[in-house]
Amino acid sequence: MKPAFLLSRSLMELLEHAPKLHIWVVGDAFLDDYIEGAIKRVSPEAPVQVVNVENQFQRLGGAANVANGLAELGARVSLAAIAGRDAPGHALAELCAEKNIDTQCLIRVPDRPTIRKLRVMSRRQQMIRLDWEDTEPIDDQTRQALFDALDHAAPPDAILLSDYAKGVLTDNVIQTLVEKGRNRNIPVVVDPKSRDFSRYSRASIIAPNLSEFETAAGRAVDPLDETAMAETAKSLCENCRLDALLITLGELGMALWSPENGLKRVDTRAREVYDVTGAGDTVVAALGLCLAAKMDFQTAAMIANAAAGIVVGKAGTSTASPAELVESLSPPLENKIMDTNTLAEHVRWWRMRKKRIVFTNGCFDLLHVGHLHILNQAAAQGDLLVVGLNTDASIARLKGADRPLIAEHERASMLAAFDCVDAVVLFDEDTPVNLIHTIKPDVLVKGSDYRMDQVVGREVVEKYGGRVVLVDFLPNQSTSLLIERIRGGPRNNGA
Repeated sequence: MKPAFLLSRSLMELLEHAPKLHIWVVGDAFLDDYIEGAIKRVSPEAPVQVVNVENQFQRLGGAANVANGLAELGARVSLAAIAGRDAPGHALAELCAEKNIDTQCLIRVPDRPTIRKLRVMSRRQQMIRLDWEDTEPIDDQTRQALFDALDHAAPPDAILLSDYAKGVLTDNVIQTLVEKGRNRNIPVVVDPKSRDFSRYSRASIIAPNLSEFETAAGRAVDPLDETAMAETAKSLCENCRLDALLITLGELGMALWSPENGLKRVDTRAREVYDVTGAGDTVVAALGLCLAAKMDFQTAAMIANAAAGIVVGKAGTSTASPAELVESLSPPLENKIMDTNTLAEHVRWWRMRKKRIVFTNGCFDLLHVGHLHILNQAAAQGDLLVVGLNTDASIARLKGADRPLIAEHERASMLAAFDCVDAVVLFDEDTPVNLIHTIKPDVLVKGSDYRMDQVVGREVVEKYGGRVVLVDFLPNQSTSLLIERIRGGPRNNGA
């Protein structure tokens, strides 16, 4: 199987397994405020632009955005962070509740403001940002309250440390959680902010950007120089006793270093970048979820890279949805003709992408304009059209030993050549009912020369909430008439 299929299968298994995984996210949580509007003039009071406010909204930021990314992918999440006893802290907790993020470990601290970032945007561009924050390290009492809350939380399958240098992740907090992860044999993933990576010693993997990587190394590193990248990553990993290091490189993708495989590149897809806010949060969320599911570093990095590519195409702090990830990582449909098992896998990916699947079937022996007419009408009923095609053996049983006239591989190739057809699958039974059970199409289509009670599979489709559609057929267009003409019978005038 090709790598694209293996990656897609890993992603599908991850998304199906995610609701069983519980992740701790510990770090600096923010409330991200946004004001959007149009700029039409300069202020008469000062040489600044005037933004006419059109929209205001709030989103989760920092560690809370990491938690949000995990929740969006279906995981159970506990957020361990601090917030003030103020209106922004209340809004932060409410947003977490809306996203099904457990906040029993969100410690409300008096006399300390909730970290808040207000961004003023116009035409998707950030005009100014205003910050409210206290970056002093948390005191012993707050730290103990954090640990006590975590002791009462459900056991984690991974621990994610989201360090924005705002005071939550002190050396003691980091090393206590790393030790907890090591003792439980669960991954500890770090989004670092400190220039000293030794603070994260013995974590499973840290995910710095290039600037953070260079700062920790104490020198500039050319991201295109494979040798320099590998040597620097190896040195940092060995000195900090890390299992792996994942460096995010923007449009250059990522570079993953591990003792087993050395330096491996993860290429990014070309995308229009609107806003890089929260891209690092998305990387850590996806990476942590993959490692919690026992994936290898390389597969986890590829999925995290795809997730980051999705969020940079959105304005503001955002997350990647399961459907968007599947859309990004689904293998290309290189061959429309497939067996039942391959089709079933594609159907799973199409379902995750919220595609409406249409199914029709037939012999399609001597293709004619009547067939094309029905296929086009069938395709219009949804997003993807799957055609079930009788094998030569099944046609011989149904229509006699002198049929089919065209061999099954030729009939399949001709059907696959139509733009309106997305997949062709052969079936050897006399009816396609087993195939319908496998695909579970949203719409089952037959020509109006059938009655509803004659449509094979109608009961199956209607039982799970699908529908059956009879589409118009062209009169005087059939394989039997074509055979009669070829044998010298009356000519069809196309009426």
